[in-house]
Amino acid sequence: MSLFTFSRTTSRPPRIGSQDAAQRRRSLKILTLGSLGVFVVFLDTTIVNIAFPTISRSFQTTSGHLAWVLNAYSLVFAAVLIPAGRLADRYGRKRIFMIGLAGFAAMSALCGLAPNVDVMIAGRTLQAIFAALVGPSSLALILPEFPPARRHIAIGTYGMTGAAAAALGPTIGALLTEYVSWRWIFLVNVPICAVVILFGLRLLRESRDPHAVGVPDPAGIVLVAGIPALLSYAIIEGPGRGWADPWVIGTFAGAAALLPIFLWRTSRAARPVMNLALFKVRQFRVINAATMLFATAFYGMLLANVIFSQTVWHYSVLRAALAAAPSPLMVTVLARPATTLASRVGHRPVLLAGSLAWAIGAAGFAFDIGSTPHWVTHWLPWSLLIGVGIGLTIPVQSGAAVQSLAPAQYGVGTAINGSFRQLGAVLGISVFVAVLGTPTALTAVRDFHRTWWVFAIVGLASGLVLLTPRLRRHSTS
Repeated sequence: MSLFTFSRTTSRPPRIGSQDAAQRRRSLKILTLGSLGVFVVFLDTTIVNIAFPTISRSFQTTSGHLAWVLNAYSLVFAAVLIPAGRLADRYGRKRIFMIGLAGFAAMSALCGLAPNVDVMIAGRTLQAIFAALVGPSSLALILPEFPPARRHIAIGTYGMTGAAAAALGPTIGALLTEYVSWRWIFLVNVPICAVVILFGLRLLRESRDPHAVGVPDPAGIVLVAGIPALLSYAIIEGPGRGWADPWVIGTFAGAAALLPIFLWRTSRAARPVMNLALFKVRQFRVINAATMLFATAFYGMLLANVIFSQTVWHYSVLRAALAAAPSPLMVTVLARPATTLASRVGHRPVLLAGSLAWAIGAAGFAFDIGSTPHWVTHWLPWSLLIGVGIGLTIPVQSGAAVQSLAPAQYGVGTAINGSFRQLGAVLGISVFVAVLGTPTALTAVRDFHRTWWVFAIVGLASGLVLLTPRLRRHSTS
């Protein structure tokens, strides 16, 4: 029987509509898996914040020492995020995604079972390496499942999932700390990763870039992490040792000395860790500076607020998380409207409005918050205004960073922007620890007022940097 005869005597082939429906269902499943991977990775950027005082008491350690539980994760995440995409392209996106999730789960278990803070810091460092493998590979697995006309939906959902994870981190961490143990803020990652791995092995398709060769410059990766690590150490240790202490001055000098070495190495490496040519584009350069500044204010303020409500207002862990929740949750509410508005009127006015809302809200905390709890009348209004600032800023910065790049550069541009955000997180936590110092019962409110003023100014600066004059006529705005 000929193929032609067989095709006419059997049942009709599936309709195009049913094939489209099947593909849509598959696309949704892949988007769900990839987004879950990103959710658990970005959850760990903030879930630890709420348990900061509890862990400190458990290990009987100083806030400066414990700050490295947060900073180690952000530093290594930022350093590995850029080359991770190239590793996925060369060795397989599915393979790197699975390795990242498995390693992340194992290191989460190590952190959850850590007998002391030094083991936890080591676990967080390794955890961040695997977390960085998950991010770029998950997006690379998602996008081919969507036609070009619908990829903006996938990217938007993917981005909102990461933002929602960071927003929900303190609340989820509070629930686990309050009703189980602070150790479960790490251990909860294990079952989530296991579910994603189980379904991913069956559903995900392997893919590679045939043109991807070699690995990014290892020296460049070390320098990307080392420079902000030295800077962070100097900022944290400065108040305790004294800013004139030779060790503090030497650490600042070391960070400054390594920067030109990094630029020299990156300009000459066969496979540089960062494409410096992208920074010739004015918009990309300025938006990344704004991203780091706003992240410094955002992550520092988030930590400051949960610690203030626990130590000054004596809120429980859960109540402190709920008190702080309105600000970051505004990201999920405003993300889509803010990006739509920015596409119509341009990113600059939206980001300026966001930085102004942030600065007024943070200054309101410094003016209005005292030692007596008044959450509804004093805390909530300023918290919502800060949330508006976050919602108008973080989602818009991500899109604006790559808007002026060629489509082929979107992946690396997004990774660089994410790295600048993580470096801002390191600086924010470091600045908070340094500016707050060691408050007493008599000075605590005044000391927190000082931190809120600092973060108000830094947040405002993230908008003002957009107004810097052009240095070249051919630069894009």
